Amino acid sequence: MPEALKNSKSSKHIHLIGICGTAMASLAGMLAQQGHRVTGSDAAAYPPMSDLLAALEIPVYEPYGVANLEPAPDLVVVGNAISRGNVELEHVLDTRIPFCSMAALLHDEFLVGRESLVVAGTHGKTTTTSMLAWIYEVASRTTPGFAPSFLIGGVAENFGSSFMVRPRPADPAAPRQPFLIEGDEYDTAFFDKGPKFLHYFPDAAILTHVEFDHADIYANLDAVKTAFKRLVNLIPRRGRLIAYDRSENVTECVARAFCAVERYGFERYSHWHVRDMWHEGSMTHWTVERAGEFFAELSLPMAGEHNAMNATAAAALAAGQGVPATAIAEALLTFRSVKRRLEVRAEIGGVTVIDDFAHHPTAIRETLRALRAAYSGRRLWAVLEPRSNTLRRNVFAKALVESLALADRTMLAAVFKSENIPVAERLHPEEIAAGLERLGVPSGVYADADAIVGGLVPQLEPGDVVAILSNGGFGGIYEKLPAALRKRF
Repeated sequence: MPEALKNSKSSKHIHLIGICGTAMASLAGMLAQQGHRVTGSDAAAYPPMSDLLAALEIPVYEPYGVANLEPAPDLVVVGNAISRGNVELEHVLDTRIPFCSMAALLHDEFLVGRESLVVAGTHGKTTTTSMLAWIYEVASRTTPGFAPSFLIGGVAENFGSSFMVRPRPADPAAPRQPFLIEGDEYDTAFFDKGPKFLHYFPDAAILTHVEFDHADIYANLDAVKTAFKRLVNLIPRRGRLIAYDRSENVTECVARAFCAVERYGFERYSHWHVRDMWHEGSMTHWTVERAGEFFAELSLPMAGEHNAMNATAAAALAAGQGVPATAIAEALLTFRSVKRRLEVRAEIGGVTVIDDFAHHPTAIRETLRALRAAYSGRRLWAVLEPRSNTLRRNVFAKALVESLALADRTMLAAVFKSENIPVAERLHPEEIAAGLERLGVPSGVYADADAIVGGLVPQLEPGDVVAILSNGGFGGIYEKLPAALRKRF
């Protein structure tokens, strides 16, 4: 634990460099809730985390500058996007202001003494953690001991927040309070290149998928698998691991677990077997068997097989921790998703605008498949900003073409900050567009959000669905496109 907070009962000034990252903004709120004075800085702020910080009245300074650290805070939390050369980081190092990583502080201040339930995997972490938190919340209405604390990598609509910290029980003999946390495999900080989830020491965990991702920090798939194997190795023998059943990579990662491993999915052998899945517009229904016997009929107001899989994983972990099937079914039926996960941003003139946090070709594929199911028979546009460290690289070019080909029309923006990617590794959107054209999918490349809006709006017709795919602000397209549609319709 950082010396600045060790055994301290008084309020401290804590400054977060890179505060607008999803986890960092959530940590800021958690620290403020603990009574600390919290400030932060970032290069740029955009919703939903900028809205969260504003609502919490946490000052956010833009851009980075030494003046943001005057007077000197008691502790600085360095975000994992911050590297040497950042003016605030250099000042911290020069003046020896105490500093730490987000993950380390989260463990020391919030996870110690609580039951750590970690949701990990290349895809589905945020949605699955949100589902798990809502399941526990619904269960707590009849069993207060299930009342969760949580940290999620997005704003869970049922809570209107990405975090919640409940007071620890006054009775030291009381059962440990559950803390549900999204386990990110990305590195921790410039001084700690291991995955953040290695700080969370799970009592039980979910592993959704394992694929090559984060090509900026992982050399290959084997390196990614090594990270997940290390997480699995942290789970105690008394713990449990819920693991997807149709992934050879997942099978390899859980093969040497010391805890009980329960597989979930469509395979008949799986401990949590899914059968009889059917879709009704944006509703999905299915049956779950537990160890060969009926467990529950589940319904979810979200389209997409992948979302039903996420819900099954959350149900399996919760049930294994004692949550009743009735509470699980009720929670999933009333689940309201996560901001920027298939979020409807506007419906204007018969055109539906969807926002989805796209970061990987597989995620794009599942998003477009879900939209096909939810909006059957309607023309589907995919508007992509290659912004994540994965999508900005050409290593996934072939897979990206295959995923985007599920749309009827595509529009691609220029690669975000392409100058930061070595030329030999850089994605070329023109090549993606050419590949889509060869598959019969009309596609074009545009310089920025303004150019996309200008080219897109005249072509839209009532009934069209536009999926905006980006893990960032995308030049304000989420506001610019609806504004242009209102002018036209």
